[in-house]
Amino acid sequence: MRGVTLTAVAPAAWGTNYFVTHEFLPADRPLYGAALRALPAGLVLLGLCRQRPRGTWWWRSAVLGILNVSVFFVLVYVASQLLPTSIASTVMAVSPLAMMLIAWTLVSEQPGLAHLAGAAIGLGGVCLMLLTGVEAVSMPGVLVSAAAMLVSSFGHILTKRWSAGTDVLASTAWQLIAGSLFLLPVATAMEGPPPALSTSALVAFGYVSLVATALAFTAWFTGLRHLPAGTVGLIGLLNPVTGVLLGTVIAGEVLTVQQLCGLVLVLVGVVLGRPTHAGRRNSSQAPSPPSSDERPAYESYADNPR
Repeated sequence: MRGVTLTAVAPAAWGTNYFVTHEFLPADRPLYGAALRALPAGLVLLGLCRQRPRGTWWWRSAVLGILNVSVFFVLVYVASQLLPTSIASTVMAVSPLAMMLIAWTLVSEQPGLAHLAGAAIGLGGVCLMLLTGVEAVSMPGVLVSAAAMLVSSFGHILTKRWSAGTDVLASTAWQLIAGSLFLLPVATAMEGPPPALSTSALVAFGYVSLVATALAFTAWFTGLRHLPAGTVGLIGLLNPVTGVLLGTVIAGEVLTVQQLCGLVLVLVGVVLGRPTHAGRRNSSQAPSPPSSDERPAYESYADNPR
């Protein structure tokens, strides 16, 4: 239960990220927005763990950073500009099914009937919560949102596959750093000099970077390590739930009966996907040790000062 609660921190934080980004961050700088979100978060986590990659984890950190940070952050930003939040969130709600199928292939986690049922019920709940009216739909926006969903699902399961024997803080830190270092020169070439930021934008970037990125991704990758991928994917459905509740509390939006029914269905889907006792025993088994060229995946600066 503690693993589920910890993992739920991530979608809750990401749900608030929609509101903060829309209200306080520059709308026309997606590349800089993604880089400025990722780099401070990575540096903070690096300061906490003080470890650097070793061996194959130099290129693995780069690959995961490009997938989970560079490409994903930019695609989500673009999708949010092309689609209403309800449509974008509904497309992203397909991610539990995508994660289950990818996990079946990459980490041999066959989805159970409860996980599949939970994903179907949860997706139905998201549709009830968010599809409350007739809104114009941009097909390019749908395609971009679907691409973001697939990229993140693949990147997260690849992280799960490679995470045995690694330090979660170090792995997350170097993904964020690698992703942001890839983005910065591209942003400079395509968007010019960095944007001038107001005080409110600086505070918003601080929240997005520390809470919705550093804390959220650490919680998410910790959950992926200890829980089945299907369970983690279903917990991610709390993301649009948080967005709807935030709009109700802060923006004064009215929560309709349809949305309440959708919220209940999402919670039912998450509960159905919770790990069973057998699943907990399997997930708690010690992972196979890394190969000799990967031991350890990360090394402390104090172990090998330069």
